[in-house]
Amino acid sequence: MNFPERFSDLPEYAFPRLRTLLDHHQPGGEVIHMTIGAPMHDFPAWVTDVITENAAGFKGYPPNEGSPELRSAITDWIYRRYGVSMDPDTYVMALNGTREGLYNAAMALCPEQKNGEKPVILCPNPFYQVYLVASLSVRAEPVFVSATAATGHLPNYSGLPKDVLNRTVAAYICSPANPQGAVASRDYWVELIQLAETYDFRIFADECYSEIYRDTAPTGVLTVAQELGADPERITLFNSLSKRSNLAGLRSGLIAGGPETIKRVKQLRNYAGAPLPLPLQAAAAKVWADEVHVVENRALYQEKYTIADEVFAGVQGYMAPEAGFFLWLPVENGEETTLRLWQETGVRVLPGAYLSQGDPGQNPGEQFIRVAMVAPKTELRQGLITLRDCIYS
Repeated sequence: MNFPERFSDLPEYAFPRLRTLLDHHQPGGEVIHMTIGAPMHDFPAWVTDVITENAAGFKGYPPNEGSPELRSAITDWIYRRYGVSMDPDTYVMALNGTREGLYNAAMALCPEQKNGEKPVILCPNPFYQVYLVASLSVRAEPVFVSATAATGHLPNYSGLPKDVLNRTVAAYICSPANPQGAVASRDYWVELIQLAETYDFRIFADECYSEIYRDTAPTGVLTVAQELGADPERITLFNSLSKRSNLAGLRSGLIAGGPETIKRVKQLRNYAGAPLPLPLQAAAAKVWADEVHVVENRALYQEKYTIADEVFAGVQGYMAPEAGFFLWLPVENGEETTLRLWQETGVRVLPGAYLSQGDPGQNPGEQFIRVAMVAPKTELRQGLITLRDCIYS
């Protein structure tokens, strides 16, 4: 029996790999989970009421692209958030979570060749793993560009050789960045958009953490693209209700882009997609329309930023995140530190190397651990203090 070679060298996914590392060892104390970025704050209580009120919709097949009400709620939110007007019939589509869209965008939009050569898809390093498998699925060469302190924890795509840029068909970018919490400035977006126009590639902007930040809302790529008059087909935006509204299990995301972009992604999804059930679409529409719960949710994370800043005050190398809900903490060896924390304290974190590519000594995540600040505040504070005292004392 033959199997596709393009997936034969995939690294083990981060969380099964973490279980292999830790689960045959006993925890050294009460277990505190700080690994997976699964929001634990409450979602709006009325969400379940909306689902119940629309439960009859489970009888029918849901519309592939999202109901008119959901698409209108999405474009209304885009206008409020980014100041960009979009036709809900042609510029946006609902997704079953953004991971699906981040994958299908490559499948639907990336050509088999560029300038007669194998195409390249650019990825930040560290990265969200779907970027890698999407690149391999379209037989593109994934090129990982380190996002370190030297580059503001965002990838410097402009520094790549021209022969790579000439083959580039798409560039993934996550802002706010997972895991570092860095935010792309307006100048960063301008440079990236101009680079994409010069070398004729697409930007896949993963902005799933855009609504969790300290003081100032992160600048969105759509805002800057509109200011520059960029081709709407060049920019594809992804976002969801998972982090914004603590509804990871609702599986409601969005993709926004030019009409031809949406047409092609929609056509692929007609064959291979799994649209959100209608009662869940009804709930999603209401959630996209409401900002009160988003402000309340953000305030809770802002309190957690303060807790982290207090706990790690004076710790050399501590980087207070601008946005998102992860800490990217420097250590000598992420995997060894993760195992030590588990065995000595019961605190469970993720080695940074599990989120990045590169041989030992060249992996930009190797000397970091990722800590998810999703636990209740009391548990979070205790976990961070325990972590600090174990590895920084």
